[in-house]
Amino acid sequence: MRDFFSFDERLGIQIPDFPMELAEYTLEIQQDILLYWEQVRGSIPDRISDLEHQINQKQALLSNESNFPLSCKLNTEIAELASIINDLWLWYRTNEVVSTKVHQ
Repeated sequence: MRDFFSFDERLGIQIPDFPMELAEYTLEIQQDILLYWEQVRGSIPDRISDLEHQINQKQALLSNESNFPLSCKLNTEIAELASIINDLWLWYRTNEVVSTKVHQ
């Protein structure tokens, strides 16, 4: 199944990477893809939780930081983690699209 997914370093998960349209694969392969995606998708909330924990740690550091450049760095890191969380939620919701395509 890994031929149909690629690891995204930024997100920390496998994401769909189909060489062809999903409908062009056999029903069996489509079902295998959907099953694998469900496994990946199921790991997304845990990944988000880990990132939220990192944000909380950085916010705690930021609240006591008086060094302006370091404060800016922490803010940038927090913003990037929040952006990753947002993208993960988007991928989490793509189940409906993948599922619909497989069942059409």
